[in-house]
Amino acid sequence: MEAPEQHNKSRVVKIDSVESWDFYFIQATNQGCPIVVHFTASWCIPSVTMNPYFKELASAFQDALFLTVDVDDVK
Repeated sequence: MEAPEQHNKSRVVKIDSVESWDFYFIQATNQGCPIVVHFTASWCIPSVTMNPYFKELASAFQDALFLTVDVDDVK
């Protein structure tokens, strides 16, 4: 699997299209890699508050693929 996009060394991959979702989902599934998804929206304060914790989890559980999907960007 390709390395996740680097945003301040984050291990969280930002999904920006259905195609990128399909790519990472298929890659992880084929490798037997667990997938953890955070569905978020910039206007949703609880969701935004969760972002740093999600990044912490991604650093702690490096054998899993962590994806974030902005529900307003990917439909």
